[in-house]
Amino acid sequence: MKAQLEIGAGNRKRHGGVSLDCNPSTSPDVVHDLNVFPYPFQDSVFDEVYADNVLEHLEDPPAVMTELHRITKPTGTIHIWVPHFRSYWAAIDPTHKHTFTMASMDYFTVGHDFHRDYPYSPATFELLSARLNERWPSPGLRGVVRWVANMWPFFYDYRISHLFPLDEISFRLRPIKG
Repeated sequence: MKAQLEIGAGNRKRHGGVSLDCNPSTSPDVVHDLNVFPYPFQDSVFDEVYADNVLEHLEDPPAVMTELHRITKPTGTIHIWVPHFRSYWAAIDPTHKHTFTMASMDYFTVGHDFHRDYPYSPATFELLSARLNERWPSPGLRGVVRWVANMWPFFYDYRISHLFPLDEISFRLRPIKG
């Protein structure tokens, strides 16, 4: 059985495994402030880590990425969902501290210039996938926009995302250790 961790799940824990949240009223398995390091787990414990719309709320995303790298097994996968910077959802929540584009994880991705030139974290990952999504997909034009956005993410982010904003980005990463 895979060891799973869901960070910042709040009241919507859905991936099974261990839940980690700072709010005891949400009944997490482990109560811990996600802005305080280290997290209360040993190194390389989890096969799957889920961070569903939590990274944008935290003080220091590079430090969180370093910590997720530490607690995930070398063969594990980290799943992250964040609002796209043009999304209505990115701007409406007053607790959001950060916004993200399709290139945001490039700062942690092996072989990428951003990771080499701006070493914000010692953690290195393999980017398995990055996709623009909608929480509530709709047919028609938005489906075409989503297809274009995922085929040409740089073009979408810099040329048309202000006209046709999509809701969120999902990233899947594998830690590179050793």
